[in-house]
Amino acid sequence: MKLHELSPAAGSTAVAKRVGRGAGSGNGKTAGKGHKGQKARSGGSIRPGFECGQMPLARRLPKRGFNNIFATKYAIINVSDLNRFEDGAQVDTQAIIDAGLVKKPMDGIKILGNGELTKKLTVKVTAYSESAKQKIEQAGGKAEVM
Repeated sequence: MKLHELSPAAGSTAVAKRVGRGAGSGNGKTAGKGHKGQKARSGGSIRPGFECGQMPLARRLPKRGFNNIFATKYAIINVSDLNRFEDGAQVDTQAIIDAGLVKKPMDGIKILGNGELTKKLTVKVTAYSESAKQKIEQAGGKAEVM
């Protein structure tokens, strides 16, 4: 295939609408803009969200709460999810991602205490809940903070 043989896919291009080319064209005189008014003028457009003097939706809805953009966001998993690792394994962030328990580690991984752990594991992650730490140590493993 050569450059001069390339053409766009069928239906992907459309011929531009020619407006303001006389009454016989069907789009003459006002060129499809109607008569007068803000939208008929050059540069006459209204910004997105403007509701012509009506109180805009963004201001009509109640505002509540606060979103702290500096908050630490953990990817969380439960203690019971760690049972998929072999007994005596070293579980760190990369091992958890490879096992498919977490897609994105965000600001770190936190282990919560839901479920039971039956294997002895050395776990190295960013944070633990108190109950998760106890369950890992009761199973004979270690809960280390990275």
